[in-house]
Amino acid sequence: MRQAAHAPVSAPRAKPLKRPSQARARFTVQAIYDAFVRIWQAQGWERLTTRAVALETGISVGTLYEYFPSKQALLSGYVRQGMDALLAAIDKQVVQASDAPWQERLHHLLRLTHGIGAPELQYYDARMLALEHQIAEPKHHRRVYDEIVGAWAKALNACADLPQPPSACAVQTLCLSAFGVRRYLLLVHADDDTAAHTWAAELERQCQLVLCTPSPR
Repeated sequence: MRQAAHAPVSAPRAKPLKRPSQARARFTVQAIYDAFVRIWQAQGWERLTTRAVALETGISVGTLYEYFPSKQALLSGYVRQGMDALLAAIDKQVVQASDAPWQERLHHLLRLTHGIGAPELQYYDARMLALEHQIAEPKHHRRVYDEIVGAWAKALNACADLPQPPSACAVQTLCLSAFGVRRYLLLVHADDDTAAHTWAAELERQCQLVLCTPSPR
């Protein structure tokens, strides 16, 4: 007797359905993200559900599903918002800080990029980074790379008092030194605050030396 073929089970949609545009919708989505982080920190990924997030937020599951059809989509939206917040902070605190000397602007650029001593950025930890393979494709990583390097180029080009304009290679190298190592430190659970701040200070010293040294021809 022939058995009926079973339809393949589709994976949960890993992307948000829409991004909020109205003030009320933005408030709702931010409340969802806040609830998501509270549950994440208390119970972890395995016990986190969209229903639990909806209950914690005080909205219906149907309202949450208008934006996030799965917890993977919720994580994806949260990570994307974090990147948008980082880029906005670099623009405000570095690019637009025209009265600040380049050393001060570099300090804020590094602080925001490596996330050490940056309480204005949203929460992010090693467990979230370890789950990125569920929500991000190579093209998404490339987009983030282009965005962060572009933000660094814009920030350093805005520093008119730099000893000399940095080369494109120098900008990419310094940017990856801050952003890439930050991610690796998360992966190896480097949660020693003293060691992290010591590393950040040394990186800043090295960046200053690079920016004060003429690029090789």
